[in-house]
Amino acid sequence: MYLYNSWYVAGWDYEFSRTLRSRTLLEQAIVFYRKQDNTLVALEDACVHRKLPLSLGRLVGDRVQCGYHGMEFGCSGACEKIPGQPIIQAKAKVKSYPVVERWGWVWVWMGDADLADPELIMDVPHYDDEDWGINRGPSMHIECHYQIYTDNLLDPAHVNYVHLSTLAGKENSGADAPVQVDIDGSVITASRWTLDGLPAPLFTQFHDYQGGVDRLQSYQLRLPSLAVIDMVCADANTGAQSGGGENRLQLNSYNFITPETADTCRYYWFQVRNFKPHDEAVSAQLTAGFKSAFAEDAVILKAVHEGMKHSNTPHINLAIDAASSNARLIMKQLIAAERQVNH
Repeated sequence: MYLYNSWYVAGWDYEFSRTLRSRTLLEQAIVFYRKQDNTLVALEDACVHRKLPLSLGRLVGDRVQCGYHGMEFGCSGACEKIPGQPIIQAKAKVKSYPVVERWGWVWVWMGDADLADPELIMDVPHYDDEDWGINRGPSMHIECHYQIYTDNLLDPAHVNYVHLSTLAGKENSGADAPVQVDIDGSVITASRWTLDGLPAPLFTQFHDYQGGVDRLQSYQLRLPSLAVIDMVCADANTGAQSGGGENRLQLNSYNFITPETADTCRYYWFQVRNFKPHDEAVSAQLTAGFKSAFAEDAVILKAVHEGMKHSNTPHINLAIDAASSNARLIMKQLIAAERQVNH
């Protein structure tokens, strides 16, 4: 079900402090905290004695003290103190997880620690670019299997029916535009251009387009669950497809899904844009708009999750499902290969 040898987002960097914080990733409970030098620690959130979550204990220096019998675990996960017991068994150790900070996020490696290369974390062009603005959203708890959500992040077609007030072209413009699917290893992209169509409400907030526009929706999923959605809007027939375009507005949305359980996941996101980069009001406006759009997704995907779990008849796939079907097939192959190595 899960690919373990991968980096997953555990949260925004500001969410983690000297307070013990528990998060569930890939059905594993992990406790996070910062050491006194501000570096991060991630440990299995279960004492080896009676499995009380360590997150219910407290910090003693840089050790986590269990709230049941006072056992203290160091940053490596090894128990370093047992009150009233001078001998500490070698097996008195909880799992520790590699953890790094990048792009404002805390990333955790869930698999073989020897393979945890921080350079495998995806790049974010324009993150620190003075000519590009950025807006950050809150983490969202979503009630669906993570692959239900990654299917959605390879599906530009749903926009015309779920996001009418934000991301869809006016008057259903672009609904019949063909979707192109490209596969490069574990990166799958579904994209479509709507040529000489109508702009989406998202873009008309920031430019008064007087005629038709050329509009791109590019949905790229980097398996297992990191997505980048590129959106472009420019005056029609002015070179948008080749990287130009008059009155070109471009927004790249980064959408990171972290599996929790078979029924839940967490959704983390931010956007970078090439317009009004230093306008905080614009950033707030975009964040509010995307919160609304993603809340629409959450309602739909919860219902889809329940429907797929309890359906009495088989479901079918459509042509628009080519990207997500390929993504699921590649994920099965990656998971099978990982299991074979581990066994």
